[in-house]
Amino acid sequence: MPSEYERIAAIDDPFALLRVATERLAEAQQEVTDLSRLRRRTIQDLHAQGLSYAQIAKQAGLSRGRIHQIRHTGPAPEGAFFGSGTVTVVTPLRHDPDKNRAVVSLEDLNTGKRLEDLARSFDLTVKDDHVSVSGEIDLNRAGLVVVCGPRMSEAMRLTYAKDPVFRWEREEGKPWRLRDTRTDTVYYAGSDEAPAKPNDIAYLGRLPRPDGQGSVLAIAGIHPVGSLGVTHLLSTDIATLWGQVGARNFSVLVRTEYDPQTNEPVRTELATPLYRHDQD
Repeated sequence: MPSEYERIAAIDDPFALLRVATERLAEAQQEVTDLSRLRRRTIQDLHAQGLSYAQIAKQAGLSRGRIHQIRHTGPAPEGAFFGSGTVTVVTPLRHDPDKNRAVVSLEDLNTGKRLEDLARSFDLTVKDDHVSVSGEIDLNRAGLVVVCGPRMSEAMRLTYAKDPVFRWEREEGKPWRLRDTRTDTVYYAGSDEAPAKPNDIAYLGRLPRPDGQGSVLAIAGIHPVGSLGVTHLLSTDIATLWGQVGARNFSVLVRTEYDPQTNEPVRTELATPLYRHDQD
């Protein structure tokens, strides 16, 4: 069976060859990054279990110096929180009646951009996409990070319904809320209370895709500023989250206090326990 190089080299059309070679190089470079991250994470896990670098080196057939070098260089293991390969950050489009066109809210735009920057900081390849104004989104793709609540997309509403812990709720004429079914505690956005307070509650979780072939990382504030708060939390504490959940499905609610003048987060924290779904 010919190697990938031989297959590509045998392409007669030089333009097709250039295109395919470029695509394969990008894939290979991302694979190297993912393997480097996996190798570093494995060493980190073994060391956390009590093995010395010398013991790991002996079992792996590498030098102690090489093991120590791998442990402290290369892409950070917590980058795998977003997945591997290409990460696609999805934000919702909204209809602007004044301009009669689809737009992205400023908070969603900032959330998406900051998530993209964070993923790139872990040497991940990043793309962007949108939930359509009508709520359509293909969730059966690898590496999806979707910033969208149940109100704006039926596909996301059905995805959130798979969460064994949290429920999105809304009574007619009243604001959205999130319920922790384990404690029967209900969480509201501070801006929906009387008097209004500059804080929001947001959902963060990894949930099954509709086809059952992977997971979707879902982020949604009761209001868009809550999603921005989740991004702030991830930028400061993703290593801790990764250490607790790894690549498993999970969910947690995040509380964000923000500057009412700018809607910028000033403080974020976990509002609930972090629930791993494989422990249910």
